[in-house]
Amino acid sequence: MKRQPKFSPTPIWDSNGITIANRPIVGSNPTAIFVNTNNTVYVANKENNTILMWHEESVNPTKIISGNFIEPWSLFVTSNGDIYIDDGTKNGRVQKWSAETNTFVTVMNVHLPCNGLFVDISNTLYCSMFYHDQVVKRSLNDAAMTSNLVAAGTGSEGSASNQLDGPGGIFVDVNLDLYVTDCDNERVQLFPPKESNGITVAGSKSLNPTITLVCPTGIILDAEKYLFIVDNNNHRIVGSGVNGFRCLVGCYGVGSQSNQLRYPFSLSFDHSGNIFVTDQSNHRIQKFLLMKDSFGKLKKS
Repeated sequence: MKRQPKFSPTPIWDSNGITIANRPIVGSNPTAIFVNTNNTVYVANKENNTILMWHEESVNPTKIISGNFIEPWSLFVTSNGDIYIDDGTKNGRVQKWSAETNTFVTVMNVHLPCNGLFVDISNTLYCSMFYHDQVVKRSLNDAAMTSNLVAAGTGSEGSASNQLDGPGGIFVDVNLDLYVTDCDNERVQLFPPKESNGITVAGSKSLNPTITLVCPTGIILDAEKYLFIVDNNNHRIVGSGVNGFRCLVGCYGVGSQSNQLRYPFSLSFDHSGNIFVTDQSNHRIQKFLLMKDSFGKLKKS
């Protein structure tokens, strides 16, 4: 389960990010990041096909995992430390690295890369296929790897409520509601359980359009069900709250300064509510510190 942080009504993050890793460490165009509840940071390096791990506050990676996966776009880490990693580009699969055995096994067959991966509370694995305009899923409780079930999208691009056009980041909450960033439709779709028709919850076509998205690629919900979205082609992170959507970080235009992003892809929160972003075209991982907690005190990172 992905951590759902709890924030004060109007949290503020430092607009200047801290670079925790750059190209020599994370490679070119990093897209996959996950921070677990112990503040361990996981990043996939697409250039040398490794998974990098930082334990809290360590400057350099404390563990590097090599495998036979190729160009991983996404990863997800479950509470027991198992890592699910996209290996769809060339090998047509999702692999799981077992923390107990330090070995990889195939857990899902796919025919295209998974731009987003998620494991929900019922132990179901989801993969969003950007180039197939569909999200598929399978229960990890089933020993046999039968064909995947469709979670969202028809497999053909479109803007109808049952269609997707370039799905990326996905998030499944405790109610098994599926949230999907729908890049080329410039929206975020919510698919309730067993529903094939999505509800637009962010973007210009939503019920209360307070933000314009241009290719959203990452999504996380907090404990209050507010949305945090990577707005890729606007080079920023936006979030919803009591007053609708607002820009949180990357609010100063595209660039490589500490207060700028360039085609960010995914985000994750640590235990303190700090935001970690894969700043894809700047080839770096940025950390933005949460400035105030609910009591108005400055937060340490």
